[in-house]
Amino acid sequence: MSTFPTRAFSGHMRQPSMSAAAASTGQSPALVARVNEKKAELENLKELRSLSAAMASQMEALEQKLATLSDGTEAIALVLANWHNVLRAINMASAKLPKPTADGDGDAVIPLPQTLVRIPTEHAPNLQAHAEAAAEE
Repeated sequence: MSTFPTRAFSGHMRQPSMSAAAASTGQSPALVARVNEKKAELENLKELRSLSAAMASQMEALEQKLATLSDGTEAIALVLANWHNVLRAINMASAKLPKPTADGDGDAVIPLPQTLVRIPTEHAPNLQAHAEAAAEE
């Protein structure tokens, strides 16, 4: 027999606390909540990354469309800059058109339309050089 007194330890032993019980299983409620929160945050970050990639590709497509639009705008500006010369030539040619004449019955006789714009071929190289010089500026 033992010489040490025997006592009942049931009253003296501490009951395991909730955190100690959860720690023995490896998970505390706060830790589980924190892990779930981080998982949700990770899912949100993945979704944000995919949405950002989609937005970046849309912005690149928009950049290409704007570059095309810019090139088209420059071409239209060149055409519109030339309209002053075209209208001036039409006005000068219209001034030279013959006036309608009346025949014996009182009806106006209108001659066939004439060509309004004439470009002499001997000036074509000079005009081409002038147009290229204007385009370089």
